[in-house]
Amino acid sequence: MASISLHTIHTAPSLLHAQTPKPTFSHNLSLLSKSSQSQFHGIKLTISSTISVRSSSSFVKRSIVAKVTEGTQAPAFTLKDQDGKTVSLSKFKGKPVVVYFYPADETPGCTKQACAFRDSYEKFKKAGAEVVGISGDGSESHKAFAQKYKLPFTLLSDEGNKVRKEWGVPSDLFGALPGRQTYVLDKNGVCRLVYNNQFQPEKHIDETLKFLKSV
Repeated sequence: MASISLHTIHTAPSLLHAQTPKPTFSHNLSLLSKSSQSQFHGIKLTISSTISVRSSSSFVKRSIVAKVTEGTQAPAFTLKDQDGKTVSLSKFKGKPVVVYFYPADETPGCTKQACAFRDSYEKFKKAGAEVVGISGDGSESHKAFAQKYKLPFTLLSDEGNKVRKEWGVPSDLFGALPGRQTYVLDKNGVCRLVYNNQFQPEKHIDETLKFLKSV
């Protein structure tokens, strides 16, 4: 392998000071080596070594521009449900529909969210709305999930996360975790509300019901 010799480089002091300043303070967030059902209420993560993440008060939030925003037409899709049947978004036209994207079946936060939608399902029906959950899990996984928790609404399989990408659902945990985002579409398929909260899955139900009651 060729060797490379480094010569002393004289750098003006002003250029050194132009470099990115160090954070004013930092602390380590240790992600320990174990398989866990993530505290971030998402997919199961297996981490083989301890990772230290530095953070500071000047941490810049990621900026992601969602493709589906309030006032825009939601992109059409056709996906398989928990029974293996194809379902198109157009099936729900003529009534409000709550489309919620979640990370994965059987994870703590996603189970809480699904059960909260189940417990409030009659309220959604009274508001004339349908509820549709979407994740990258297959139909068999969705079927087992729906049967275990007696979920009365449709779960769709977005294997490969194609629809998630088309809708512009943002990721969490620096892109490692599929995001949790809820959309309320009106009877014409136009988005009227976008709600994102990875850490409080039950709030998706509260916010969407509050909105549906206000329109």
